[in-house]
Amino acid sequence: MEEAIIFAAKHLPLRMEASKSTINPTAVDRDLAFEQAFREHFKALHAYAFTIIKDGDDAEEIVQNVFVKLWERREQLGQIDSLKAYLYRATYNDSLNYLKHNKVKAAYETYAKATGSDRNDPVDTLSTRELQAKIDKALNELPEQCRTIFQMSRFEELKYREIADQLGLSVKTIENQMGKALKVLREKLADCLPLLFLFIFLTHK
Repeated sequence: MEEAIIFAAKHLPLRMEASKSTINPTAVDRDLAFEQAFREHFKALHAYAFTIIKDGDDAEEIVQNVFVKLWERREQLGQIDSLKAYLYRATYNDSLNYLKHNKVKAAYETYAKATGSDRNDPVDTLSTRELQAKIDKALNELPEQCRTIFQMSRFEELKYREIADQLGLSVKTIENQMGKALKVLREKLADCLPLLFLFIFLTHK
């Protein structure tokens, strides 16, 4: 937990000594609520992120960033129905973004190495950032269940049976939704199909 304490010391603001008449109790309560949330959830969230991305240092950075973003919106803490659920959802989403970025980068590097530089190839004009933006846009246009299933399969690398068990669906439904996702992605990313192939298939274990 030492890393968490160090992080807290670096990012939490120093409280200035002041008379009771100059202290804003609401602000102090928000700061205390943030500190309590950090101390209560950091370790568990780090373990959760690690189960997804399988890298301890990067999992720690992901959770730190989640708390940095929470600190930046601490004035809205009272508007969050379940802080624990919010933190786990944010950690899950950021972990998926980490996996997605790595897979896009790996696909791009594999393609570049295999083909060399070809300025006539429209795929070659794409940067990894542009490719990821295209993939993000295509994924966000999928129906929610379809997108969730695709992400669990390709980013978390879960088997269809594992996805079915977690979501309470049949394996056949998972297969159908994956087929739908792949069809939509092929249509929306037709201008970079070679990279899409690498992203979807070669980076999937």
